[in-house]
Amino acid sequence: MMRHSKTFSRRCFLQAGAATLGAALVPAYAASSATDISSVDLGGLTLFKGAGCNVLAMAGEDGALLIDGGLAVNSSALLAALQQITGNSRIHTLINTHWHPEQTGLNAAAGQDGAKIIAHTKTLMYLSNTMGSETFAGRLAPLAEKARPSVTTHSNGSLNFAGQTINYDYLPMAHTDGDLFVHFPELNLIAGGGAVSAVQWPIIEYRNGGWLGGLVRAHEKLAELVNPDTRIVPAQGPMLTGADIVRHRDMYQELYLNMIAGLNSGLGPEDVVENNPAEQYMDELGDPSKFLHGAYRSMQMAYVPDSISL
Repeated sequence: MMRHSKTFSRRCFLQAGAATLGAALVPAYAASSATDISSVDLGGLTLFKGAGCNVLAMAGEDGALLIDGGLAVNSSALLAALQQITGNSRIHTLINTHWHPEQTGLNAAAGQDGAKIIAHTKTLMYLSNTMGSETFAGRLAPLAEKARPSVTTHSNGSLNFAGQTINYDYLPMAHTDGDLFVHFPELNLIAGGGAVSAVQWPIIEYRNGGWLGGLVRAHEKLAELVNPDTRIVPAQGPMLTGADIVRHRDMYQELYLNMIAGLNSGLGPEDVVENNPAEQYMDELGDPSKFLHGAYRSMQMAYVPDSISL
């Protein structure tokens, strides 16, 4: 009989050695630019929408604190909106929740202006090398040195900004293998990054260290921090509540156990997609086919890594 533990482990960890692959990327995201960036007052924070991802900003005396920065093509529009809403004409601190281009498009402008850029050490690794991803076509060239994170963490950290304590912590091998979430305890709000989602299935970067067990563990960790009314800002889409996080934790735990059973039965990713163990959640999160395929591939890589190839 198969035994399952909530302490998830991964036997196979992929670390990209992409510096030797020098092809440039034409990003799929670059086709259009947001002309309208809207803002929502969250009481102590401003949520900007339309830059390529959800961007959180907090006004400060010497510049703003931002969580993620949208796509590079939208950086001028975002900076104009930031100044209009917060009165800040520069960025003091920018936290990248992970390395994808819709999170890091403001890094160049912020770094050039002397901003502190905070991220996980794996995010720095990815932004320093030529990379491919499940989220875009082609390959992404490394960022210029000034656009790369200047302060990194292997686990967690905290800072004080505008009288608020702000904590950031690591969600190992979830959406990517460099995910951070940012907690504003006085505001009862968490920036959850790409590991959480309200209206679509998260993408698991199984070629770059993400896997379903990490996604489960991320929701377990967040569920321990929240109360039912905690506001959770994902990388994309509308906000969630703490109650949503607890419910999604249970959902991903259930899917994890289903895929363990699939591994024991010798199923392949196509079989799991056809069986669709996520059917009951389709009204909430849409077609799960891509998620199920990636999640199951990540499970195969975790438990039977010699049986598949990338």
